[in-house]
Amino acid sequence: MRRRNVDVDSLRLMDAVARTGSFTAAAALLNYTQSAVSRRIASLEQRAGGPLFERLPRGVRLTPAGEALHVHARAVLNRLAMAEEELAGIHGGYRGRLRVGAFATANVALVPRALRAFGQRFPEVALTPVEGPSGGLLRRMREGALDIAVISDYPSGLPYDEEVETVELVEDELLIVLAPDHPLAGKERLDLRELREETWIEAPPPGQTTMLDAVCALAGFAPRAKLRIAEWTGKFGFVAAGLGVTLVPAIAARAVPAGLVLRSLGDLAPRRTVYAALPRTTPPTALPAARTLVRFLSEAAGQ
Repeated sequence: MRRRNVDVDSLRLMDAVARTGSFTAAAALLNYTQSAVSRRIASLEQRAGGPLFERLPRGVRLTPAGEALHVHARAVLNRLAMAEEELAGIHGGYRGRLRVGAFATANVALVPRALRAFGQRFPEVALTPVEGPSGGLLRRMREGALDIAVISDYPSGLPYDEEVETVELVEDELLIVLAPDHPLAGKERLDLRELREETWIEAPPPGQTTMLDAVCALAGFAPRAKLRIAEWTGKFGFVAAGLGVTLVPAIAARAVPAGLVLRSLGDLAPRRTVYAALPRTTPPTALPAARTLVRFLSEAAGQ
């Protein structure tokens, strides 16, 4: 981009056009005229050194240059929103909005317990939950779209991210889920080696070694076969049908349907670590309410 100033209003306008795919819709959203939007975008494109939108018979879409600038525009706009929320918290106490990300099984009990307790203590803070895998939550945090996230190192580890601060919440044992008529369902505790011939139901990231692979290797075998099912309801359905076994985190045990059997794998049980993640910047920009929520999450993890 040429060394010319780009004002925040132009970035906000560009974001509106990108999200709606239309100058007309963006004008209505931001209370502009359509001609004003066209002029402002043309001016922004001149400062950017080339077209940011491809004009189509119906609407517009970002050019490669526009997509690159839009990523930075979203980051700037999200940072400004965070600054506004932080100032609101400083000047008026705990109020405003707190965007809370979490992976699916954390939303079974851990996160709801913490949000309920936090909401009772700080009713003027609007809590906005966002669900997604840990990697996606970290990406959204880097973009400034989340204030705090609950993440874990399951199924294949958690990469170090210099832009994110992590606080350990709990070490979580993974339990085995069996069909009620499984030959091992009557035992109180299982040895992982007893499951060497089982079909495992999970959806690991392609090409990555998972915790299941690692603990099976310690037990002296490799998982026999895997059925790639990602959603928990689907995993439980396959287990109930006798098509395999799966692992479920202890913090999500209450989500297992009645009738299925939960058992510990003892010393060979896989264990994951659950963390709270906050933006790491200098100076720190994490909202005070986000740091306070970490305490509520730690207390909920201990229940």
